[in-house]
Amino acid sequence: MKFAVHAAFALSLAVAAPAFAAVPAPAAAAAAAGPAHVKAVQDLLGAMHVENVLRGVAGRSRYASDAQRQAVFAKLDKTPPAEVYQRLAPALAPVISADTAAEMTRFYNTPYGKQVIHKKYNSGVQLSMPGMTAAVPPEEKKERKRAAYVQASKELAGAEPAIEREAFKLLQQINKEKR
Repeated sequence: MKFAVHAAFALSLAVAAPAFAAVPAPAAAAAAAGPAHVKAVQDLLGAMHVENVLRGVAGRSRYASDAQRQAVFAKLDKTPPAEVYQRLAPALAPVISADTAAEMTRFYNTPYGKQVIHKKYNSGVQLSMPGMTAAVPPEEKKERKRAAYVQASKELAGAEPAIEREAFKLLQQINKEKR
């Protein structure tokens, strides 16, 4: 029985390997994205205030000492947000389509979208009890029904792990730089 399980597992790996090999390298995919696509992703990162994601990653990271933590945050304070957007956009362009970037930038620049971003980075602890449902404002109900928004928000939610990963990589690069 064990042999059959191991054989099935090996066969599944052999079948899945070509699918993983077909993933393009980030540099090649970013080059294929084009400057307009990278600019659209850069605009989205600005509308999302992704520099706060970088701070969140820095806050969750472990440091050898408190002095090292303070040094990292001092370097982040000296890094302009525009530089963060510019450095992250090429790496995220393969993961975020130009249409999604344009749609979500439009959304995050609306008054309601700005509230969403503010709550995302500035909300405190929220209690939830069984049976409770969140009140949905009318503007959000209207926005949630738009097909372009629905598709773009799903794609952006799928890209969140990549955004976190690239933010971590950028944090490491900024930490190594002498500022």
